[in-house]
Amino acid sequence: MFDYDTLRVIWWLLIGVLLIGFAVMDGFDFGVAALLRVLGRDAHERIVLLETIEPTWEGNQVWFILGGGAVFAAWPLLYAASFSGLYVAMFVLLTAFIIRPVGFNFREKFEDSRWQLAWDIGLMASGVIVMLVCGVAFGNLFLGLPFHYDGDLRMSWDGTFFQLFRPFALLCGAVSLCMLLAHGACWAAMRADHVIAERAAKVARIASLAYLVLFAAAGVWLALGVPGFAIAGTVVTDGISNPLGKQVVVGGSWFANYRANPAFWVAPALAVAGAVGTQILVSRRGLGGFLCSSLAIAGTILSAGLALFPFLMPSATSPVSSLTVWDASSSQGTLLLMLGVTAVFMPVIILYTGWVYRVMRGRVTLEHVRKSHTTY
Repeated sequence: MFDYDTLRVIWWLLIGVLLIGFAVMDGFDFGVAALLRVLGRDAHERIVLLETIEPTWEGNQVWFILGGGAVFAAWPLLYAASFSGLYVAMFVLLTAFIIRPVGFNFREKFEDSRWQLAWDIGLMASGVIVMLVCGVAFGNLFLGLPFHYDGDLRMSWDGTFFQLFRPFALLCGAVSLCMLLAHGACWAAMRADHVIAERAAKVARIASLAYLVLFAAAGVWLALGVPGFAIAGTVVTDGISNPLGKQVVVGGSWFANYRANPAFWVAPALAVAGAVGTQILVSRRGLGGFLCSSLAIAGTILSAGLALFPFLMPSATSPVSSLTVWDASSSQGTLLLMLGVTAVFMPVIILYTGWVYRVMRGRVTLEHVRKSHTTY
């Protein structure tokens, strides 16, 4: 059976899988929403775009719920610290999530152009907010967050919401925004009417090029201007979950893991290859461009995770309070039980999702929309 340190690494990997699943599956929903008035030039074209995502957005959002549930059960200290300290940011994020289904349901209740414009702006804002906030969150992990524990493991948060928007974090937010805009545009190029698809392919190429430039800039900044965290002394990988039982030094490089394990460079290489592939294949307006943008997302998240490992949530104000894979998890029994449940239900979710997308395959055409919305 798996020992404690192996289970911790497995659950670190599983959280990464859930994050990638959320970014890939829900990312194109928010990307399409953010581009609603950019790609859709009239009422019918905007309906086409919405009908490419409305049948599946709820299923896609399951990845977000699974990720939150997994953090709650597998990494309780991480869940408590992040959801308490980042309460305002979480509130903003969830508000953006709530706007989306409300916008879907209400924008077509009236045919008034001002009414639909208001809901379209809400949908576009919800997409931009989610994409930006998620990127800013990743950026703040590298910078360290303002929290600390006392001797009784009571957590205190020392910062404010607006202090999260530091320059490097905003750069990471821009990386996330361009990456997911490209992903959403690739989806529209694959699923929307050919008139819209051609427009979407151009947007995808622009967004993926911007992503490449910003991704490289973030890497250079991380290497030269952001001090890395490292555990000092012997690393106890199978001890109790007590973040105060270690020493942390600040001032090294976040690329130390890459120097120690050159194979890790495969992750950023995949991100770059995915973005370049998007540039090449999205003009065909098929599955290839979408798969390449998905690869860029997976490579980006994996690149960040490998650089951070074993840190889950570094602390800028009290480095010793930083949460790591080795000191923030649930018990060995809990991790093992959850792994068994995941082994049963994760394949079911993936198979069901695949079946749904097979049933819903094909383009949403303007002809179809015009016939079913004759009053527009």
